[in-house]
Amino acid sequence: MSTPGDISQLVKTMIREVPDFPEPGVQFKDLTPLLADADGLSAVTDALAATAAGADLVAGLDARGFLLGAAVATRLGTGVLAVRKGGKLPPPVHSVTYQLEYGSATLEIPADGIDITGLNVVIIDDVLATGGTLAAATRLLEAGGANVVSAAVVLELTALGGRDVVAPLRVSSLHTV
Repeated sequence: MSTPGDISQLVKTMIREVPDFPEPGVQFKDLTPLLADADGLSAVTDALAATAAGADLVAGLDARGFLLGAAVATRLGTGVLAVRKGGKLPPPVHSVTYQLEYGSATLEIPADGIDITGLNVVIIDDVLATGGTLAAATRLLEAGGANVVSAAVVLELTALGGRDVVAPLRVSSLHTV
């Protein structure tokens, strides 16, 4: 079993940094090499699943959270719910619109066919940055009747203050920068 330090080092070494993407001055953290590596993906899946014990359902955030969430759900023996960007699901949907630095975005989940009322849900995503998407997903799932018990991410960009935005939600991150 890997220690938190081992997982953090693994994530650090497998992230590809892309300068000036998506705009000048931004150092984009690309997790694609980690997700494409069987051992890396397995180790990260195990570490994320260890933070989510007792969950009834895993919610994966669009889009890399879908991949990670499905892997974690498989480890936990639960189902996975894809929290989609607006306009990707057929109606009826539950939706929440939230503000971004430049504009707004919408997240959606099905309003029928899946009953999440009373389920203990853990949210899985790749990166916690400003916290806007995670906060919106939490509101959306709670509006659908779920009990969001925690969130887990592979990478947390601490300088952007996302953890403060989602407080008091318990958030686990495998690596912080």
